[in-house]
Amino acid sequence: MPAYLGIDVGTTGCKVLLINEVGRVIESRTEEYPLLTPKPGWSEQNPEDWWDAARRAVRAVLSGSRIDPGEVEGIGLTGQMHGLVTIDDEGEVIRPAILWNDQRTAEEAEFMNRKFGKAVIELTGSVVQTGFTAPKLLWVRNNEREKFDRIRKFMMPKDFIGYKLTGEVKTDVNDASGTSLFDVKARAWSEELISELDLSMEIFPEVLESPEVRGELASEAARELGLRSGIPVVAGAGDQGAAGVGAGAVEEGIVSVNIGTSGVVFTSSDAYRFDPLGRLHAFCHASPSKWHLMGVMLAAGGSLRWFRDALCQVEKEVAGLIGEDPYNLIVREAEAIPIGSEGLIFLPYLSGERTPHADPYARGVFFGLSLKHGKGHMVRSILEGVAFGLMNSLEIMMELGIKPREVRILGGGSRSPLWRRIVADLFGLRVYLLEVDEGSSYGAAILASVGSGAHKTVEDAVKKIIRTRSPIDPDMGNHERYRRFYEAYNRLYKALKREFRMLADLV
Repeated sequence: MPAYLGIDVGTTGCKVLLINEVGRVIESRTEEYPLLTPKPGWSEQNPEDWWDAARRAVRAVLSGSRIDPGEVEGIGLTGQMHGLVTIDDEGEVIRPAILWNDQRTAEEAEFMNRKFGKAVIELTGSVVQTGFTAPKLLWVRNNEREKFDRIRKFMMPKDFIGYKLTGEVKTDVNDASGTSLFDVKARAWSEELISELDLSMEIFPEVLESPEVRGELASEAARELGLRSGIPVVAGAGDQGAAGVGAGAVEEGIVSVNIGTSGVVFTSSDAYRFDPLGRLHAFCHASPSKWHLMGVMLAAGGSLRWFRDALCQVEKEVAGLIGEDPYNLIVREAEAIPIGSEGLIFLPYLSGERTPHADPYARGVFFGLSLKHGKGHMVRSILEGVAFGLMNSLEIMMELGIKPREVRILGGGSRSPLWRRIVADLFGLRVYLLEVDEGSSYGAAILASVGSGAHKTVEDAVKKIIRTRSPIDPDMGNHERYRRFYEAYNRLYKALKREFRMLADLV
C-alpha cells in the first residue's frame, strides 16, 4: 500500500510521521536537538542537527512500521517558520540558523516598518516583526558583513532538509510569506522590497506552490534514510500552513484553533484579504490559489503550564502517585466556577503578544483578584483569558469578510472538555475535535500524497482523509454572558498598554 512521509523541523525536535493513502497514521517518531542561546535574546540552531535528527527519525519510523521502504511514494516537508539558513558557494552552512523566536533584530524590523509604512502590510500581509526573515538578513549584513558577502542562497529551516534530500534550494509560497520579502497577493518575491533593501535576487530561492515537487530524493540521501532514490519530495509549507491542511481548514468558514504552547487561529480565504492595521497575518495558503488569515498569541497553553509549574506542586505530586495527568486535576478545580470566574480576568501576555497586539512589553495580569477567589477561579480565568485572546483574532477575520461556521480545535489544550466548551460558548460556534490530531507533520504527509499524484488537489485529499468527532454546540445564553466579560478584557489591554512599557523600563 502506498505510504507518505511528513517531516516536521520543529524548535525542539524533528518529527517524522508516516501515513497511508487514506490518512491512517502508521508510525511516528521525534528526535530532539539542542537550542543555542549564545547571548540573551538570541536563539539559534545548527542546521546539520536538524538533518541528523531527520535521518534518525526516518529510519526509526521505517523500522517501527515494518513496511517495505519501496512503498514510500512521497515526502512532504514542514517546520518552524521565519528562520534564516545561509549557505555558501560550496553549499556549506555559513553560520548557525537564526530562529523565529530570536529577538536581536528589533532595530532592523523597526527600520523596515518605518521605511515602508503601510505598504509593507499590503504587500506582505503583515507588519515586519523581529522574528521574521528579512530583519535577520539585514542584521547579518549589518553585523557580520564577511558572512553576508559569502551567501549564495538563503532558505528557511524545512528547506534545508529539502536541500539535503534533493540538492535543490527551493521554498514554497506559504513559508516565503513569513519573510517580509514576499508579495503575498502575487505569490512571488517582491522585487520592490528587495530592491529598496539593496538585496540581490540571486540569493533568493525559487518559490513553488506547496504540493509541487521540489525535486527527487537523491541517491546519497536515499542511502542515509533507507529509502529508494527518485521519490518525489514536495515543497511543503510552514508549520501553521501545514497544520491548517492537517485540520482540513482549506475552505472559507472552517476555522482551526490550535491551543499548544502558543495559540493559533487559522482560516482559509478564497481572496487575498489583509488587515490594513497589521493585526493579523495574511499568508499564501498551502492550497494553490488560496490564502489564509492567522492570529498568533504567544502564551496560550503556555499560560496554564506556567500556572502548573509555579503554583500546583501538590497537584503534580498527587498526579504522579495516582498515574493521572496533572492538568486534569488542575482543570477539575475550575469546573465548578461560574462563567467570568466571579469577576476575575486574566490577560495571557506572559511572553508579550504577537496578534492582535504586536507588543513585546505586554505582561500577564490577574485583574479583579479578591479574598473570595481560589485556585479554581484562577485556573478558569486562565482558560477564559486565552479564549478571549483567540476571539480577538477571530473578530478581525470577521471584519475582513470571513463568515465562520465551525471550529476545529487541536493541540494539547483541546484535550480539556472545559476549554473546548469555553471556546464553543464564547465563539458561538460548533467545535469539533479531529480524529487525527498530529498537526504539521500530518499536513506535510497529506501534501506529499497530493504532490505524488495520489490525490488531484489538496481539497480532494482533505475530503477523503480528514474526519472530525465529538462536536460541542454553543450555549447561546452563555455566549451572551461571555460577551460582557470579553468587552472588559479588551478594555484592560488598552488601559494598561502604557503601563506595560513603563514597567519594562523599571526592570
